[in-house]
Amino acid sequence: MTTALYLLCALTSAACAVLLLRGYGNSRVPLLLWSGLCFVGFALNNLMLIIDAHTPATLDLSVWRTLPALLGIVCLLYGLVWDKR
Repeated sequence: MTTALYLLCALTSAACAVLLLRGYGNSRVPLLLWSGLCFVGFALNNLMLIIDAHTPATLDLSVWRTLPALLGIVCLLYGLVWDKR
């Protein structure tokens, strides 16, 4: 049951990323790009969560699992703070 929930979260994040990046392609508003990249990181994070849930308990993927979300947040933070367009 948890795998289905993780998969739905990954699909929702991927759909948000696609819509935001498609909106950026049409309008060239930089905030859409940074938000889309953030949601790509969230989608990868959820996919890594599914992989981590199905690996043996002796293998810890928590660092690799949170790395895409951290990179996504950093992209969004960069876009909000330092992008001046």
